[in-house]
Amino acid sequence: MRPLPELTPNNDWYWTSGEDGQLRIQRCDDCATYVHPPAPICPACRSRNWTATPVSGVGTVAGFTVNSHQWLPSMEPPYVIAVVSLAEDPEVRITSNITGCDSGDVHVGQEVRVRFEHQDDVWFPLFEPTGATNDNPIPPAQRLTPRPPLAADRFEERSVISGIGRSRLGRRLMVDPLSLTIDACTAAVADAGLTLDDIDGLSTYPGGVSGTGISEGGVTPVEEALRLKPTWINGGGDIPGPGGAVIAAMLAVAGGLCRHVLCYRTVWEATHAALGLRGAGGSGRVGGWMQWRAPYGAMSAGNWIGMNANQYFHRYGADREMLGLIALNARANAARNPNAIYRDPMTMDDYMNARPITSPFGLYDCDVPCDGAIAVVVSNADVAGDLPKQAIRIDAVGTQIIERVSWDEGTLTHEPQVLGQAAHLWTRTDLTPADVDVALVYDGFTFNAISWIEALGFCEFGEAQAWLDGGKRIALDGQVPVNPHGGQLSEGRTHGFGFIYEAVAQLRGEAADRQVADAKTAVVTTGGGTPSGVLLLRT
Repeated sequence: MRPLPELTPNNDWYWTSGEDGQLRIQRCDDCATYVHPPAPICPACRSRNWTATPVSGVGTVAGFTVNSHQWLPSMEPPYVIAVVSLAEDPEVRITSNITGCDSGDVHVGQEVRVRFEHQDDVWFPLFEPTGATNDNPIPPAQRLTPRPPLAADRFEERSVISGIGRSRLGRRLMVDPLSLTIDACTAAVADAGLTLDDIDGLSTYPGGVSGTGISEGGVTPVEEALRLKPTWINGGGDIPGPGGAVIAAMLAVAGGLCRHVLCYRTVWEATHAALGLRGAGGSGRVGGWMQWRAPYGAMSAGNWIGMNANQYFHRYGADREMLGLIALNARANAARNPNAIYRDPMTMDDYMNARPITSPFGLYDCDVPCDGAIAVVVSNADVAGDLPKQAIRIDAVGTQIIERVSWDEGTLTHEPQVLGQAAHLWTRTDLTPADVDVALVYDGFTFNAISWIEALGFCEFGEAQAWLDGGKRIALDGQVPVNPHGGQLSEGRTHGFGFIYEAVAQLRGEAADRQVADAKTAVVTTGGGTPSGVLLLRT
């Protein structure tokens, strides 16, 4: 049984269309633009007049992944998830399953035709091969052109990072998340040479999310536990990724609302899973953006990003060894990090032979769910000379959304929400990629790191495998050391804040055995897929 979508006046026509054997897509009555998923307005001409229009049902596989992990009790792996570009408009894409063939026969460029599977009151569009092959329907990646700064006076110059702190980090610590948060927050405040009475702002990501193990509960429980009196608070997921909590704090300081903002991020996914906790129930049906993925077993970001990675492989001729170099670099660096969860040596054979998860990803392509909290204090720049430790300047941020935020309708050659933010960063600084001494790039999956390396301009699109030079270029003593702490692949998944902590430690010269020599500039990326953010830090 597949998860059923919630049927609403906005989508019921789509999910019931197959009753007569025809696939229908929203089409603008005024300019004939196809729109998917359904929206109340045409993105091309802004008309609100549209019709659910029958289409041929023929498409081309633009990206795919063979899923080997059982995300749902009712969907037995292996099965193929694919992004299918429709013949009428290749920019209109449907995430679905490819059926009627062996999973090993699915490839980018394969022509497929719709068929429907009926369950309850829903007709699911699935696809099966026609036997033909078409051109790759996805255009190559291009360097994007963001908006230039509005003024020479940039808000980044008015704040600094004054303190960092962390709690214990581990697997299944069986500690409540608020305790972890308080440990990290009090450590960060002390590191900045401040007291809790000095804190006049709080900022977190993703706020009061419950039922998933990826939040301490938001601003309110921390404010109550520490009895703070903030003049400004921020919490929520609709900001530029996890690092957006820091960027929002910088804006509050620059605007004069606060002098010292305590930013924090807590995860307790390992304990949450071990305790068998679940989120709140509901209708039992899937709504929102997951309705377009969950019915096809595409439950994980690994599935969605795996499809992009296979599109990248097809276009540029790369293979899994490229991803393995990212994983091996992370593990080698983690061996020098006493806080890392996984520190044992790993070989390329270990990587290649690991349990498959969702192609091209195996176990070591995926980051490590864990428990832990990290905190950062953002202060007014005028305190920089009075701090007990070196203040770290934020030279520039990258936040602009240029690509579509959809995981399947927008960028497929790289991880979505990476190209635009990376391009935006370089418009707000005189520095270039050649000036970066250490790169902290988000590695929820190995391919995320490849996407960021190329997006930031360390090499051209499609050149990462050769550029890595067998891993030498990104090693601790390489040209661009990447994730000296082991990243989320080996240190643990702290959803972005671990990279900020490591960047500050590196620029202060406090990274001990993993210290990058003479590190003065660090680029930090947090997120991807969801709107992300980039920070360029300097001593």
